[in-house]
Amino acid sequence: MNNEPIGIFDSGVGGLTVLKELRRILPYEDIIYLGDTARVPYGIRSPETVTRYSFECTEFLLSKKIKLLVVACNTVSAISLKEIQKKVSIPVVGVIEPGARAAVDSTKNGKIGIIGTEATIKSSAYFKAIKAISEDLEVFGLACPLFVPLVEEGWTNGIIVRLIVEEYLKSMLEIAVDTLVLGCTHYPLLKGVIQDVMKDVSLVDSAIETAKVVRKVLEEQGVNSNEQGVRGQGRLKFYVTDSTDKFVSIGERFLQSKIEDIEKINLGR
Repeated sequence: MNNEPIGIFDSGVGGLTVLKELRRILPYEDIIYLGDTARVPYGIRSPETVTRYSFECTEFLLSKKIKLLVVACNTVSAISLKEIQKKVSIPVVGVIEPGARAAVDSTKNGKIGIIGTEATIKSSAYFKAIKAISEDLEVFGLACPLFVPLVEEGWTNGIIVRLIVEEYLKSMLEIAVDTLVLGCTHYPLLKGVIQDVMKDVSLVDSAIETAKVVRKVLEEQGVNSNEQGVRGQGRLKFYVTDSTDKFVSIGERFLQSKIEDIEKINLGR
């Protein structure tokens, strides 16, 4: 057993989708969450900038003596995950491969849509991951750059959000995909509107699959926390690089629980 914390980072609030699932299936684990809210969104940055930001986030969390790192950002998982894995000694879990596997298992007509940031779509990371599992599937990528700022501003429903989602996703409806991967951890916060627009299409939220992978890795490494409940529920600590108030207002609404232990920090300055 190992009571050191799990570290998670994302460009903003989106990684809370992963945190929520981890909390559900690993309630005794201590978790540290870092949201680089001062530099969101990562999806419009160059690969070099994304890599620099991701290593700054990684180094900060390593300084907190974490036992496993979750890269809860699809953009970073697409661009920098392998470099991070090479340079750290603890297990590192990304969000793309778990989502890709879930999509392959879900599709019935062999047409899978991927929506994500510009950087994630340009990287073809999901396309490659899905094709590595099954060459026969058709994969269609679509960048939806307005989705992240909508979520960061707390705009997750209403007529304006509905119109933006409809405009972006009309091409996916025309293609007739039967499975749509939410290829950014911010996008599940728009899941209700996306599902309403996409009707009978299956939505894949990689946060659920990523949490399962984390649990498996902890068990294989023998570093899971005491699941007998002796320690009680694990502690949550949050760090952000911009306003704590804004993060708390959006984060609590999504997590449906209080965010109490939060601190603002500076990265790369």
